[in-house]
This record gives sequence, structure tokens and C-alpha cells, in this order.
Amino acid sequence: MSLFMFILGAIAGSFLNVCIVRMPHEKSVVKPWSHCVHCKKQLLWHDNIPFISYVLLRGRCRFCGQKISPRYFLVELMTAVTFVVFYQYFGLTALLPAYLTMVCGFIVATFVDFEHRIIPDEISVGGMAAGLLFSALIPELHGMDVGTGSLIWAHLKSLGWSVVGVLVGGGAIYAMGILGDFLFKKESMGGGDVKLMAMVGAFLGWKLAILTFFLAPFFGAVYGIVEKIRTKDAAIAYGPFLVGGALISLFWGDAIIRWILSGYGLY
Repeated sequence: MSLFMFILGAIAGSFLNVCIVRMPHEKSVVKPWSHCVHCKKQLLWHDNIPFISYVLLRGRCRFCGQKISPRYFLVELMTAVTFVVFYQYFGLTALLPAYLTMVCGFIVATFVDFEHRIIPDEISVGGMAAGLLFSALIPELHGMDVGTGSLIWAHLKSLGWSVVGVLVGGGAIYAMGILGDFLFKKESMGGGDVKLMAMVGAFLGWKLAILTFFLAPFFGAVYGIVEKIRTKDAAIAYGPFLVGGALISLFWGDAIIRWILSGYGLY
């Protein structure tokens, strides 16, 4: 089964590459068929096989010989490995497709934000809608016990917690942006980050969204210092660090929260 998930993840990664390339330019991710970004020639079907085609072509276009970005290989590998890790952690449960959808959005947001300093609405707003939908369908996303009580109530309560997560996650980063604008007299937080945090809240709920909010600066600060020294530019793509904080929250968030509360004698 792990092999199947690896192959499925590689295929998904191939599509994510299309999203990463086209979404920032507001192009369709469905048509036209995959083509070389240099010579615009349509790729042959056997030049579009994840991993294998890149290796056989030695990272170059069959037609024009221009280099193919290693990002294509990296995204396919990252997505394939992620699918296996999530399968092994969550198993074949209803949670798996929900979290795989979320993490696919995270991968696109990360690469696009690093390169273009934007997060496409198709990812953030679409991901927020997906989080709300999954929450309504899968009460377990927000810890609802469907084995007892009213099943309909469990679904509604799960959706309600997802809505709260959207408001708290998006609201927290929005408030930080307003404070940053006031202190630095310039825009300090993009709208894409606000919507991405709302997406995080939709999937993970308000508690883990808040934890994500506090974890992200630890990663962003280190990267920001390095970039400041390297480029003299204090502005950074913040979305990838929100993604890092969200993933840590997903896997270890409950344990971190318990540890924090126990330190104050509250758990």
C-alpha cells in the first residue's frame, strides 16, 4: 500500500507542478497540455512520467535542450514521500484524504510564495472552502465522537469549530498585519497570508491555528535574518513558515499545548 501511495503522490506532485507554474499567471491548470516553458513544444506522454522522464532526459527538454528546473523533480518527490508519511500516520481513514488535500495546497503555496511572493486564491480560499467541507463531512477532524449522541449534531458541531478556526486563524494574522503596518509604516503582512491562515484554521481548528501563529515566527525570523544579510531586503515570503508551523501543529500540536499548559499548572 505504501508503494501505491508513493506512486499516487508522484502523480499528484506532477499536477502540483502545473499549479505552481500556471497559477501565479492566472492560467488554466487543465489546458493546454504540459509543454516546455522555453520552446512551448507540447510534451510527449512518455516525457511526462514523474521522476523517470526527468532522469532519462537528464533534466533537459527533448526538443530545445534547455534545462528543466529541478523543482519539478523535487515537488514530485516531496509529494510522493508526503503521501506515504501521511498514510503511515493516519492510515486508511477518513482523515487521510482531508489532510492530503490540505498538504497539497501547502506545497503549492510554499513554492509559489517563495518565487512570486503571492499565495493564489485558488489555494488559500479554495483550501478554506475544502476545509469547511471536509469538516462538515468528517467530524473526526475536530475531535467529534460520532459513536455517541446525534450524528447530525456531530457534523454541525465540527463545521462550527471549523468556522471558528477560520475566524481565529485569519483574524490573528490580520491583527498582526495591522499592528505591523502601524509600527513599520508600511504593509507588513499580505492578504494571502491571512487567507492561508484561515485555511489552516478550517482544517485544524482554532487551537492549532493559534499554535501555528506562534510557531511560524521562529522559522521566519531565522530565514529573515539570513535574507536581510544576503539581500539587504527585510521582506520575506511568510506563507512557507505558516505551512511549517501548521504541519508541526498537526502532528505534535496537542502534545505541545499540553506541555505549555502543564508548565503553568493548567493541565
